[in-house]
Amino acid sequence: MPKSSSLTAAKAALSKLALSYPDTREDHPWGHSAFKVKEKVFLFLFHEKDVLSLSLKLPESAKLALSLPFASPTSYGLGKSGWVTAKFQGQAEVPVEMLAEWVDESFRAIGPKQVLAKLASAGRDSVSAKPKRAAGQKRKKPARRKRAR
Repeated sequence: MPKSSSLTAAKAALSKLALSYPDTREDHPWGHSAFKVKEKVFLFLFHEKDVLSLSLKLPESAKLALSLPFASPTSYGLGKSGWVTAKFQGQAEVPVEMLAEWVDESFRAIGPKQVLAKLASAGRDSVSAKPKRAAGQKRKKPARRKRAR
């Protein structure tokens, strides 16, 4: 995937990436593309004339994303839940590689465990994926500190 590209090329690359995830389909409410996993949206993508806009859930990187000039909290109250919107206009270079990481994070935040297991079995584990405990394995408690007397 290119590091940056034009609006049209970026939309095509991000759409292709979103559809590469298991159990994902594209819907078109309100004239936007909505990429869903098991009927739950993980990416809204809109491209018209000279504007490209995408909204996704970023539970881990929202704070960093919002420090970028093209990003803002998603409206309709979604920003409170970690949703971020990125907008690009005109001849702006689109950082497709970074946005692809955001799509992955959003998919993993929204996708059900059964679907995420399909990613693991397909060798698409993420560095950010949390390690899982084996069945029956209890959560390890932290060691207690001794008090000074």
